[in-house]
Amino acid sequence: MNEWAARLPGSLVSVSEDLDAEFEARLADSSALAFRVAYSVLRQRQDAEDVAQEAFVKAHRSLSQLRDREAFRGWLVRMVWRMALDRKRGDKRRETREQAVAIEARVAPTVEDEAIARERQQALWNAIDQLPEKLRVAIVLSAIDGHGVKDVAGLLGVPEGTVKSRLFEARKQLEEALSWHMTLRLTGTTR
Repeated sequence: MNEWAARLPGSLVSVSEDLDAEFEARLADSSALAFRVAYSVLRQRQDAEDVAQEAFVKAHRSLSQLRDREAFRGWLVRMVWRMALDRKRGDKRRETREQAVAIEARVAPTVEDEAIARERQQALWNAIDQLPEKLRVAIVLSAIDGHGVKDVAGLLGVPEGTVKSRLFEARKQLEEALSWHMTLRLTGTTR
């Protein structure tokens, strides 16, 4: 038994050395092709070099499992092709996620934006509350509740022309009241 154990390490080293030499020879013949394949998929030199290197490492680890060593070149090309496609898909997924996060960051309101929105809403409701009742009812039914002119006329029991003139007058008064508020806001003056 010791006799076999003594022979085993020496034979493994020579097999390993033979595989390394064979791999180096085959890689020298195929490395440029592997890079070109990776580059054809990725269109980025650095990414293509990275994928080719990863494929070389994987091929070195798996060379002993390759039955037909003459098929090394095709085997390596297929490996590089698949790895490059995987990298490209991963890059697209990452880019899509990053874009979504960037859009979310731009769209997400800040605390200041929310405070301004609350202030504007309060100013709007204060201005609506200051309108005469006929104008206030017409604008609330139309602009806030979303009823059309015909519906508002039916609800109030007045002609459509009357609703239109009330809405016009209500919008005019609200614009005046809110422009005054916005002037105060822009100049930094408070009440």
